[in-house]
Amino acid sequence: MNLDRLLIYGAAFTIMGLSNAVIPILPELANLSDSSSGEFASSLLFSAYFLGALVTMLPFGILADRFGNLKFIGLGIVLTATSGLIILFSEDLWILLIARFIEGSACGAFFPAAFTILSKFSNPGRYIGEFTFLFNAGLAAGAFLSGLLAETYLKGAILIFTILTSLLTTYLFSRYRELAYPESKERPDALKGSDLFRKPYRDIKKLLSRDNSGIWLSSFLLNGAVGVLVAYYPDYSFGTITKAQLGISISSLYVCAMLTSLLGGRFKVKEETLIRIGIGFSTLGALSAIKYPLLGFSSLGGGSGVATVGFALAVARMNAYRGLSMGLFNTTTYAGLSFAPIIAGLFTDIMSFEKLFIVNGCILAGALILRE
Repeated sequence: MNLDRLLIYGAAFTIMGLSNAVIPILPELANLSDSSSGEFASSLLFSAYFLGALVTMLPFGILADRFGNLKFIGLGIVLTATSGLIILFSEDLWILLIARFIEGSACGAFFPAAFTILSKFSNPGRYIGEFTFLFNAGLAAGAFLSGLLAETYLKGAILIFTILTSLLTTYLFSRYRELAYPESKERPDALKGSDLFRKPYRDIKKLLSRDNSGIWLSSFLLNGAVGVLVAYYPDYSFGTITKAQLGISISSLYVCAMLTSLLGGRFKVKEETLIRIGIGFSTLGALSAIKYPLLGFSSLGGGSGVATVGFALAVARMNAYRGLSMGLFNTTTYAGLSFAPIIAGLFTDIMSFEKLFIVNGCILAGALILRE
């Protein structure tokens, strides 16, 4: 296997594993500090990660086009290891918030560069599918191990994934010369000097044109639907299903996304078809989860896995620098995951969770009628 691809695969699993290992223990992490903020502190720890990813995804994608994608793969790994060490050894809320922001920034450095490298291989659909499989595997493993080890050692899963990421950091040192002085494989008109941000600004305007708007909006709506369900289902299901049933249901989202992303990358069909199939199954899942959590989350995850492969392939074929276009794609992903639950939260006082989930599913269904 190509060493760059192997590094990307390993990093995808460990980076996402550490990010999700924090989620099940957010209240406990918030309580470690002397702060009396309670639930608000937990929400800050949750949001700091997405904020870090959102504000860095696009600029890091642009910089990766200029300085080399492999450097930003390495930067993502180093930042993840750093954030893991900070979370392990600190109990101060503000320091933990900074660590979560750094952790999100690591994703901002890693994902555009990873998608760009994989899209340049001869069989990008297969490799992007395998990549999506592994980062969903990391999400599932992080949440599972965190819940499993929390009673024994609260930060047990964080310790495991910090060690794994540190091992990858050690491996990076063996490739220091290659990372510091890469052979130029960029396009002959690669971004240089004063054009570093001026030309990307012009390209962004083209990428955001009406021809591409359907892709960005669909990506936002799909990930927003996932974010709304994951954020509010624990409150909705309180007293009706056990914590074990809830955990299994939410985990099925990641497991099914793993499987379908692996299969989706091997289908010889157009990107538009993959996206529509994925959104169709995700819509079915978002609505059926109201009454049948396991079926709903499984369908939602399976659909999102297929659609993500379709989105990545469609974006890779756009006539723009790939780091820039992949950065914009990942920005819409994290924007949906972070902003949609906040927007939905504005309506929790005036409508029930069930009605909120119905609206959520109907909005996602609207993505099926988008032309592009």
